[in-house]
Amino acid sequence: MITDTTTVLINDRWVTIRPIRSTDSAMEAGFVRNLSAATKHYRFFCALKELSPADVSRFCNVDGPHTMAFVATVRDEGREVEIGVCRYAPSSKSDVREMAVTIADEWQHTELAKLLMDHLLISAKQYGIRQLYAVELADNQAMRNFAKDFGMAAERDSSDANQVIYSLGL
Repeated sequence: MITDTTTVLINDRWVTIRPIRSTDSAMEAGFVRNLSAATKHYRFFCALKELSPADVSRFCNVDGPHTMAFVATVRDEGREVEIGVCRYAPSSKSDVREMAVTIADEWQHTELAKLLMDHLLISAKQYGIRQLYAVELADNQAMRNFAKDFGMAAERDSSDANQVIYSLGL
C-alpha cells in the first residue's frame, strides 16, 4: 500500500497529502461534521449531520487493492485538521472502483482536489484497477468541471435522471 506523504504549498499554507489511517477516525468525523450543508448534500445525497461510527470506521480502514483514501491536512493550533479526501471503494467488477472526492468549503476552487485525485490514480494503477467512476447529482457543477479536467466520460444515470455517472479508464 502507498504510504508516501507529500507536502505542498496551497494558499500560503502547507498542506500534507497522505493515505488515511485507522487512527484518523476523530479527524474524519470532524471533517464531515464541519462541511456545509450543500457540500454534504453533494457528497452524500442527503441532509447528513455527521457520520455514524460504522461509516467512520469503514472510511478510515483501507487496504489499497479494494479501498483507498488520501487525506489532505493542515496544522491548526497544533493539531492536524482534514481539509479534503479522495477515495475509492469496491464495485460489482473486480477491476473497477467507485470514487469520491470531498473538499472542505474554504479549500474548494484550489488545486487540492486535483492533487488528491493524482494520488488516488497512482494507487489505483498500482493495484491493477482499470476504471474509476463516480455517481454524482446532475446539478453538481464543481464535479462536472472536475470530471472534465480529468477527461472523464459522463452519462446520465438510466435509473435516476437526477444523477450523472462519470467514468475514467486507467
